Amino acid sequence: MSTEEFRALHERVRERTRRGPGDRRGTLGNLTPDRVAAAAREVTTGRTVSLAAPVETRAGPDNPEPARHRMKAPDPGRQPSPGLRFALDRFGMNVHGDVDSHLDALCHVLYDGTLYNGVPAGSVTADGATELAVDVARDGVVGRGVLLDIPRLRGVPWLEPGEQVTAADLTAAEAAQGVRTGPGDVLLVRVGHRRRRREHGAWNTAEARAGLRPEAVEFLVDRRVAMLGCDGNSDTAPSTVEGVAFPVHVLTIHAMGMQLMDYLQFEELAPVCEEEGRWSFLCAVAPLRLPGATGSPVNPIAVL
Repeated sequence: MSTEEFRALHERVRERTRRGPGDRRGTLGNLTPDRVAAAAREVTTGRTVSLAAPVETRAGPDNPEPARHRMKAPDPGRQPSPGLRFALDRFGMNVHGDVDSHLDALCHVLYDGTLYNGVPAGSVTADGATELAVDVARDGVVGRGVLLDIPRLRGVPWLEPGEQVTAADLTAAEAAQGVRTGPGDVLLVRVGHRRRRREHGAWNTAEARAGLRPEAVEFLVDRRVAMLGCDGNSDTAPSTVEGVAFPVHVLTIHAMGMQLMDYLQFEELAPVCEEEGRWSFLCAVAPLRLPGATGSPVNPIAVL
């Protein structure tokens, strides 16, 4: 796709999802209280499944800046003593890496000098973002989750790095799974990234990964989706758009005002959905309250 074609797509997506000039919630506005209440009725068996991968503290080709976990107490050189003591630890993380499950806030993507809805790029400072930070989702995102399993549709264990998911794939997966994505849904797209990584080992995902074709974003617009999550980072590498490395991020976060969840894991959820014969459920997403942050570690929970 040429730069001009991408800009035309960006403008089309932006116009179709345009909200008032003061809007700071973006597509979370599609998740109305009545839709939250309807999503709660998805719960029938009470089974809960985490959609996050374990935080990784070891470096690898896709994890050059691993999370750091350090014990502050007890001191390993100190003998145990009677009475009360506490075990203490500290975590540090590059939130937007290519391994750990995280949420991208609306201030994460700057494109042509602005953030979502024309907010000036200068609102992101060395001290944090003054607008569109992850705190926009401080009350959580609770709604109907829908898992579309693209490798299942194609009869393969995973998509190979560089393969793309089209809008036609998403529609075909709905038909194959007997589910339809609707307004306010949290759409989860499985490309099999986690299973491939587990079976073949880590690789440099910055150079090669499966993801969505940029035009597939119009599927999200058509269905009025509230949030998108993937077991990759939604973008294909190498990018198919001239001069834009992460076109899906630009289209969703910048043009639509849609927060993304990257590097989730669905290897536990997919077999549960298969077993229960359903691909929709209550989904609860609770990012940390990090003032001014561009994202947050996240552990979404599916409740069936």
